[in-house]
Amino acid sequence: MKIDQKQVNVEAIVLRHAEFGEADRLLVLLTKYHGKIRAIAKGVRKIKSRKAGHLEPLTKTKLQLSKGKNFWIINQAESINAHLKIRSDLLFTAYGLYILELADRFTTEEGENEAIYNIVSNALLRLEKGYQAENIIHFFEINLLNILGYKPELHYCVHCREEIVPVDQFFSFYDGGVICPRCGTNAYSVIPVDVETLRYLRHFQRSPYKDIGGIKISQSVQNNLEKLLQNYFSFLLERKINSVSFIREARNSNSYTINHA
Repeated sequence: MKIDQKQVNVEAIVLRHAEFGEADRLLVLLTKYHGKIRAIAKGVRKIKSRKAGHLEPLTKTKLQLSKGKNFWIINQAESINAHLKIRSDLLFTAYGLYILELADRFTTEEGENEAIYNIVSNALLRLEKGYQAENIIHFFEINLLNILGYKPELHYCVHCREEIVPVDQFFSFYDGGVICPRCGTNAYSVIPVDVETLRYLRHFQRSPYKDIGGIKISQSVQNNLEKLLQNYFSFLLERKINSVSFIREARNSNSYTINHA
């Protein structure tokens, strides 16, 4: 949504920032009602700046903005939730940045999408509260796909339309769903998907968070879910997701066991 006012108050999540000029920063913000916008925080890199702590990535913040020549100017900033517990754990920080990167890659400048804002905000809040991290991420991924119009077909073969039976199948990135063994042998851009992984994909797709947040999923199935969903997003973006390597590094430093072939 294009913002017509010269001054506006917004609720936003800081997706990323970069140095701008001698003491400023250019921020990319996901706002609740105005989509993704860019804004300048003047003087924020100076030691005495009072805004700096309210404008770090992962922070949900209230901002007063005024219209500049090329970018919005941040006049005031007040944190709603700095997500300090996420920042205190390297792996949770990596997951948080993964959430932000996907939100950033799949949104456009001033293109209103309150639904994406809400699922990003909810995912960060759940990480902050220390809930089961992998379940939070998979729930976010599936809901993001649904919102974007890429909801995967998990019940019928996307080639022959036959109902999927409880045996190992294939998943097609190109066609956006499951392909039965008969159709999948020579299909383009597919990976195998076993019965248990498919069962949990369906569970994440159809269930509210309260029904999936605490479920225990085996390490092998977690590996498969992660590999499938991350590769699907990379296929849609036609590029690698930068934060995936950070997640792997964080796991290694914390002696986590999930790995990728």
